[in-house]
Amino acid sequence: MAYLKLIGARYVNKGYLAALATANITNVTVVNSPRDEDGHGSHTLSTAGGAFVPRASVFNFGKGMAKGGAPRARVAAYKVCWPPINGSECFDADIVAAFDAALAEGIDVISAFLRGDPTPYFNDSISIGSFHAMMKGVPMVCSAGNSGPSYGTVSNLSPWILTVGASTMDRELANWIIKNMWYFIMVIARLTASSFENFISLSILKGQSLARTSLVAGKFYPLISAMSAKATNASSGEGQLCKAGTLDPKEVKGKILVCLRGDNARVDKGQQVALAGGVGMILANNQATGNEVIADPQVLPASHLNYTDGFAVFTYINSAKSLKAFITPMTTRLGTRPAPFMAAFSSRGPNAITPEILKPDITAPGVSVIAAYTKAQGPTNQLFDKRRVEFNSLTGTSMSCPHHEQTKISFIVITARTEDNMWEPIPNASNMKANPFNYGAGHVQPNRAMDPGLVYDLDVNDYLHFLRGLGYNQSMIVLFSKGPYACPKNFAITDLTYPSITMPNLHGSITVTRTLKNVGSPGIYIARVQKPTGISVFVKPNVLKFDSIGQEKKFKLRLKVKKGNAPKDYVFGRLTRSDRVHHVSSPIVVEAV
Repeated sequence: MAYLKLIGARYVNKGYLAALATANITNVTVVNSPRDEDGHGSHTLSTAGGAFVPRASVFNFGKGMAKGGAPRARVAAYKVCWPPINGSECFDADIVAAFDAALAEGIDVISAFLRGDPTPYFNDSISIGSFHAMMKGVPMVCSAGNSGPSYGTVSNLSPWILTVGASTMDRELANWIIKNMWYFIMVIARLTASSFENFISLSILKGQSLARTSLVAGKFYPLISAMSAKATNASSGEGQLCKAGTLDPKEVKGKILVCLRGDNARVDKGQQVALAGGVGMILANNQATGNEVIADPQVLPASHLNYTDGFAVFTYINSAKSLKAFITPMTTRLGTRPAPFMAAFSSRGPNAITPEILKPDITAPGVSVIAAYTKAQGPTNQLFDKRRVEFNSLTGTSMSCPHHEQTKISFIVITARTEDNMWEPIPNASNMKANPFNYGAGHVQPNRAMDPGLVYDLDVNDYLHFLRGLGYNQSMIVLFSKGPYACPKNFAITDLTYPSITMPNLHGSITVTRTLKNVGSPGIYIARVQKPTGISVFVKPNVLKFDSIGQEKKFKLRLKVKKGNAPKDYVFGRLTRSDRVHHVSSPIVVEAV
């Protein structure tokens, strides 16, 4: 690929072919090639290591200098996922073989855009493969998954993996919906002062899209709900979702349809409207997706609205007949506020396998990310799309994962930020305050991560102690370790020097130990604690003095449930040590019982 310093590409599919040989499937064609057939690999790899490309854009929007997180890196691609066999695309044998190949070929950092259901570490190919990478000093970065906003959905849970959630950025690919001005003039005399204000706010609504085409300038089009245009044999619910075969072309032709988000792909809804003769689409979020608005490469003029504005549009449509609207052409907006906020799809904690380890670890931009794309697919990744692009806008934790190319998990975690660009707490997609189960330690700050001051340093033995603390026996541990290892008699997994402090099922009090290592200049670090509600926190010693680089200091942190004030759910706080130059910050997560 012209935008990558690609030094190699391999495909690994022996495990897949073995499964295919025993499956009763005849319509699967396997091309023995590392070529990217669906665009996902090209996009993520260029996000991680794409070279500098001036004037990159999608349909001439979002134009600017494109580059990956490490633009001068040399990259290698390992293809391990193939057409589904009974729902499975990526097989353990192939994943482990790809790890072996990458480590044998001297890879320095591995990003894996793979995820599955949470499973014990000894039964998880990514956990095992990444452990062997960690033993060779190769860090591993994985996506948290796209199963949010439900709790306990996060995947890639091993403490030796940096697990990344997805949040927005301060760039929008925006357009506006303008209501029928003539109707506005006709009804204005009948509105009260309060409803006049509401009506004004609903007259122009901002959405996002990435459509190449625009409506005829200044021309207003009939606006209807997709429910009103459903086919005779379709249910109201399916019609409102704009599913295939649910729309009546006689009702749709020449109109802008309002479709509800959910079930089928967002770009498929636009295609169904276009096939039925619609001129445009307004895509309204459901309550679960809230403020998560995505710029999709739609095949017709469209605008994606958040839940509040989408609900207002449905209310507006139901208030009168013969309404009209106009969708403006797109524009690129930079420096938008507030940003970031957490994407609704981003999988959330707590960790379903080891709740003492906070996951995700961090969040990064994963919504409407522009990066390189394959020409084997159209930008919607749908069969109907015959367009071809060099760059595309994609959304998912796979897009946020490759933003991290650091050598230590701790460097990134302890330097993260929990405020948006208005210095308010990062919200979730429902405009409520997010928490560490959404974003881990916070939003990545690459420049700060280059000079963290202190780190929570972990090595292979620490992780082996952790596995032993989980109750793993030698036959399980041999999957991770190359040989026998002498385990301590007693090791509490809560004492793993992880850069976050998580305590589920806390009854009474507990004291945990952590070790900090100086990786900067000498300094005196003073602790400051933001206490979780209903929890007392004591740090000893409160002051740590480091005289030289590499020096290590231990400290203890005691958590105690306040009598008569025990919280009924997880509560969150923060421990920060600062020398006034560096701010070494760790989330505190507690569940009292």
